This record gives sequence, structure tokens and C-alpha cells, in this order.
Amino acid sequence: MIRLSRLTDYGIVLMSYMAAHRERAINAAELAAVAQLPLPTVGKLLRLLAREELLVSQRGVKGGYALAHAPEKISIAGIIRALEGPIALTACTTAPSGDCEYEPQCPVRRPWQRINRAVREALEQITLADMSGAAALGRYAINPFPRQPATRPARHPAA
Repeated sequence: MIRLSRLTDYGIVLMSYMAAHRERAINAAELAAVAQLPLPTVGKLLRLLAREELLVSQRGVKGGYALAHAPEKISIAGIIRALEGPIALTACTTAPSGDCEYEPQCPVRRPWQRINRAVREALEQITLADMSGAAALGRYAINPFPRQPATRPARHPAA
């Protein structure tokens, strides 16, 4: 299964919230409360994203974190790279030639490289502005990670 880590998922959610509220710096405690995540987890994510220059920290009474760039300039691929490293579906898609003992006879290396490139390009084209569109319209789920599973609405039989 190809899946992002929870930390990366949380990081994208936090940055989407920040994009929707970019008129001010937001502190870690507010982000932790909104996302219902542990404060140490949020702090760790904010430090990682600031180290990768996706966020800037502001000290003082109205301090906190803010986006380092406009949401339209931050790609989802950039956030994933900041939190997980290179986007790679298989080891041979990022490893230098010769790192795999099967490379000389591998019949699927080139197709995997094409697939990896397509996934990476798709993630490059989706921006934080795209992800935070609902948030900017005031439809941001204040609790994106509810502690109780959501209940499904009752299905009505077809008439």
C-alpha cells in the first residue's frame, strides 16, 4: 500500500489551516487544539516545516508560525519532501544507478520511474491553496481528527 505517514498527513492539515488563516501567526497550542493533536506532535511538525523554510516563526506576544510563502507557491510535493524526504515509490526511482543488484536485468525499472515521475508531477501541481480552498470559504472542519468515528447517514431504499 502506498501511504503517507500520519505526521505528513497532519502536517498538510496544519498547513492548510494556516493557509486559511494567513492573516496572522498561529501558535502551536491553537493548532494542537484545532486539530486535536498532542502539542509535542504539533511542535515537532512546526519545527520541521520551519527548518525546511515552509514556515517562519515569529516571536513575541502575537508570535507563532506563519507560511513562508503564499499558499499558491507551496506544493503538496514540497510538504511531503520536507516531512518524508524524496518522493519515491520504489528504491530504484531515487537511488543512483548501480545501487540495486538486479538493475541490469530488471524489466520494470523504467516503468516504475515513469510512474514515480507521474505521481511526483501530480503532487507538484496541487498547491496548499488547492488543499485549503474549503478552509478559505469558511468550511474548515475544526476537528479534522474526531476521536469518535463518524456515523454514516441512514440509506434510504430506492423508490
